[in-house]
Amino acid sequence: MRLILALLLAAMLGGCATTGTGGPMAENDPYEGFNRGMWEFNQAIDTVAIKPATAVYRTVTPVPARRGIRGMLANLSEPFSFINNLLQGKPKRAFNALGRFVINSTIGVGGLADHATDLGLPPTSEDFGQTLAVAGARNSPYLVLPLLGPSTVRDAVGTAVELVGDPARIVLGGELSTSEEYVVTGTRVLDARSGLIESGADSVLETSADPYATARSAYFQRRQAEIRDEETGAATLSVEEENRLLDEALEDNAIPADPPAVEPEPEPDATVPEEDTPSGPETALLDRLPYNVLREDAVSGGE
Repeated sequence: MRLILALLLAAMLGGCATTGTGGPMAENDPYEGFNRGMWEFNQAIDTVAIKPATAVYRTVTPVPARRGIRGMLANLSEPFSFINNLLQGKPKRAFNALGRFVINSTIGVGGLADHATDLGLPPTSEDFGQTLAVAGARNSPYLVLPLLGPSTVRDAVGTAVELVGDPARIVLGGELSTSEEYVVTGTRVLDARSGLIESGADSVLETSADPYATARSAYFQRRQAEIRDEETGAATLSVEEENRLLDEALEDNAIPADPPAVEPEPEPDATVPEEDTPSGPETALLDRLPYNVLREDAVSGGE
């Protein structure tokens, strides 16, 4: 399976040496003609197979179970993050990743729970594509991979290296049968597609005038943030936390369903007929009139 993927990737990279059609990001997308064709192919596969399967997965798998599966898959990536952080000359981040793997593999039951973050070890994920970028391969052309989607030539090479060099994949490959490997791979695909649904990516693309260009721009922005290790702020929030904050913001700006209680107005003075009680915008001015009349009567009576 890995050999087939490697050969497919090599053939695809060799066939990409064509002139692009230009566009707003032509300097990063010289293979735009090929990429748009592959984008349409991926979208068709997604519509026919991947998205429906993900909908079933999200229906039959409760949120806590999906969260646990995502945590386990993330935990499997920690050894490769450890290696790539070392290759990038980031020993602190490397041992942070190693510590996360040890903690979440033991008291976190294989990653079902992220106790490492609770203990002050946040994720410091790195892949080989980021390692190549740190080494100098930053301005890599955009490339849409079959089934895998948005990438660059640099990140495609990183993906190929991960397929054959990720310690977790090597160990699982030796322990699991072929059918079990397919299950793990299928779970990775469903989890990744479910994450896109939760992030609102589908609605963004559906409302975009050019979904291909939108996905390309989003990919470049995300990868640049990852290469710069920008992991603070909203990027580290879980989906549940983001939803909670959104709900709170909506509640703060929502119009209350019932109007607030209003204190009852005092009963009108019995000496003034109710029909003569002033109302409307001029009330504030006319309210002084009875007082002035009484005051003039008192003055004239004193004379």
